[in-house]
Amino acid sequence: MTGTPESNISAQNYTKIKIYLTHQLAQTFESNPIPPEALQGEFQSRFESEVAKTGLQLAEPLRLKLHNDVYNEIFAYGPIQTYLDDAEISEIMVNGPKQVYIEREGKLLSTTSAFDDDAHLIRLIERIVLPMGRRIDADHPTVDARLPDGSRVNAVVPPVAIDGPILTIRKFSKDKLTVEQLIEFGSMTTQLAEFLQACVVARLNVIVSGGTGSGKTTLLNVLSGFIPQEERIVTIEDAAELQLRQIHVVRMETKHPNLDGSSAVTVRDLVRNALRMRPDRIVVGEVRGGEALDMLQAMNTGHDGSLTTLHANAPRDALSRLETLTLMSGIPLPVRVVREQIASAVDLIVQQTRLRDGARKVTQVTEVLGMEGDTIVMSDIYKFEEKPSDADGKVLGELKPTGIRPLFSPRLEVAGFKLTPEVFGVNIHEMLAANKKPGQNRGK
Repeated sequence: MTGTPESNISAQNYTKIKIYLTHQLAQTFESNPIPPEALQGEFQSRFESEVAKTGLQLAEPLRLKLHNDVYNEIFAYGPIQTYLDDAEISEIMVNGPKQVYIEREGKLLSTTSAFDDDAHLIRLIERIVLPMGRRIDADHPTVDARLPDGSRVNAVVPPVAIDGPILTIRKFSKDKLTVEQLIEFGSMTTQLAEFLQACVVARLNVIVSGGTGSGKTTLLNVLSGFIPQEERIVTIEDAAELQLRQIHVVRMETKHPNLDGSSAVTVRDLVRNALRMRPDRIVVGEVRGGEALDMLQAMNTGHDGSLTTLHANAPRDALSRLETLTLMSGIPLPVRVVREQIASAVDLIVQQTRLRDGARKVTQVTEVLGMEGDTIVMSDIYKFEEKPSDADGKVLGELKPTGIRPLFSPRLEVAGFKLTPEVFGVNIHEMLAANKKPGQNRGK
């Protein structure tokens, strides 16, 4: 390296300098590791020493950028570390080495960050997946993994990824959102929160349905928070995301197969095992396969109060998909029998939706009433009424009760919840004026 004034350092030369310093410093730390508590200070010292050897004349802003970039290359996650540190960013999407997008407040934004080349991005992907015993190469070009904080990672490399390696990270929130925050954000109303709390405590079986990125896991976290402290909770997830604050919580996570394809542990395996663990509640992060049948069996055989999520665009679609997943179990069951199992097991479906403006809201709460003929009968308790969007494109609307009391209301009362008629959208003053008793009226 020769002395180079800052004004003459092009992007290409900056990359060469960064690669050179990264290589030199990585070697020094490999040959002479130090305790984590002394890492920052020691890195600063060694970095300054290596820069001095090059004879580079760097202004302070460029020196600081180079320092941070090299540090992140060696000890963190390179160009995307800044976005991992930003609590307001919920997703990071790397579409090849030169295109990095982020999601902030529900909006997709392009960034100026970039990797040097395909090899640079693949090295980062390997750094993420190898500690978990995963493998990614041309023979195994896709992989799911997670970061130490639980953030979900998906990676795809050539030949499947045509334009270069693809990396997607859905960040894991360090701070669990509370029901009060969801009310403040407009995701739900106070009345709905009161109703859902009563449903969870009364041990109703609840499914949270919604599309990708709609906030299902966040809502499942909130609902799980309503479970009484004295109950034994078993959680089952593909990647550990739930943050339950109760004391008696047993957490289980699936295991991917070894390199030879053996020793995998699936959600279905864990659901079956959970039934032998004396659970008061079973919370499944997401049902996406044959485990749906085992989950329904658990709900129908004394494990009331189970909670899970499901990918679906509406409550009716959720039941249809649950039916399909149950049939994927490999056990040949008549469709009517599957529907009877679903109608008997599931009490409530809460639909979570990501709206056009990026906002995440509860848009429908639906009771499963039972069977009529070959059809599962449902009734909406709450529904989002959308209004024309404002000039900024923000979706306007309100989540309103339909005025219908659920048939499971006696179960809520037995659990100690005497919800007011207003929770269900019934105006008691109008009812009294019409000389009707609230108990005799199921709706407006």
